[in-house]
Amino acid sequence: MLTTSSLTIGYSRQPLASNLTLELRPGEMICLIGPNGVGKSTLLRTLAGMQPPLAGEVLLDGQNLHRLPPLELAKRLAIVLTTRVEAGNLSAWTLVSLGRHPYTDWLGRLTSRDEAVIRHAMELTGCLPLAARPIHELSDGERQKVMIARALAQEPQVLLLDEPTAFLDLPRRVEMFQLLRRLARETGVAILLSTHDLDLALRLADRMWLFAMNGDLLTGLPEELALNGALERVFATEGVYFDHAIGAFRVHQPGRGPVSLHTDHEGVAAAWTWRALERLGYEVQDGGVRLPVHVEVLEDGRWQLSTPQGESEHASLESLLSALSAM
Repeated sequence: MLTTSSLTIGYSRQPLASNLTLELRPGEMICLIGPNGVGKSTLLRTLAGMQPPLAGEVLLDGQNLHRLPPLELAKRLAIVLTTRVEAGNLSAWTLVSLGRHPYTDWLGRLTSRDEAVIRHAMELTGCLPLAARPIHELSDGERQKVMIARALAQEPQVLLLDEPTAFLDLPRRVEMFQLLRRLARETGVAILLSTHDLDLALRLADRMWLFAMNGDLLTGLPEELALNGALERVFATEGVYFDHAIGAFRVHQPGRGPVSLHTDHEGVAAAWTWRALERLGYEVQDGGVRLPVHVEVLEDGRWQLSTPQGESEHASLESLLSALSAM
């Protein structure tokens, strides 16, 4: 669908990445991730034809994307940027209808087919009930759905999105990822989005493009990039590291020594106790060995703490952590 050949991106005096060979496939959702300032937005702008490459080519269906006439390109590729669109009193329907601009006459008149495409795009994104509402009255999540519907109204083969979840809370971020994944499956559009939501990308992306600070761009399945240590290397800093064993970031904490944790019953209390102990800087162990500092999660919702100084019971996790902090 969209490929690159020996692509170099960046600016005349500052190339950001060189010799990139990339591929977007129909019906796939790919997440572009990497540290701030690495060049993710520059890559998206280059792939969208908004910025010329320093070298190499971007090919859309085998044609040089940067040589396509603007209207022809707009029929094949759409982009949704991070910048919030200030559309005044325009209704959601009117804003989505702007996606039909490449197909309308010089007066911008909509045909019955144009209106059918607009309606279908809004149905796909779940924003048809918002059709009559002014854009300025919509929430960030609703507005983002409308912007994606506008892009779909172009009937593109490729959809690029720059940080589509930047202004959304966690439930809306999850909803947005699920929506984009479903759109890729149902429409066959190749979707590429840049994101800092690594946890969601690991769970929902078909493939990931991992952009490192040295200009390397690694591609592969999310699980492969975790297993081979690529995620850990790219995001390694003094204060945080990626634990590829559990697929999540961990914060470096001053070490307070080992603590053993045990429970005889099933439940989530042990898991959250484990996290709380790690947050304090303890190295938690649960291998059946009882250490000098030992925590028992009791079945009645209490905790028992054993230390060289003695034993104590605690009715809340906060009480347990306070006792440990006082040691």
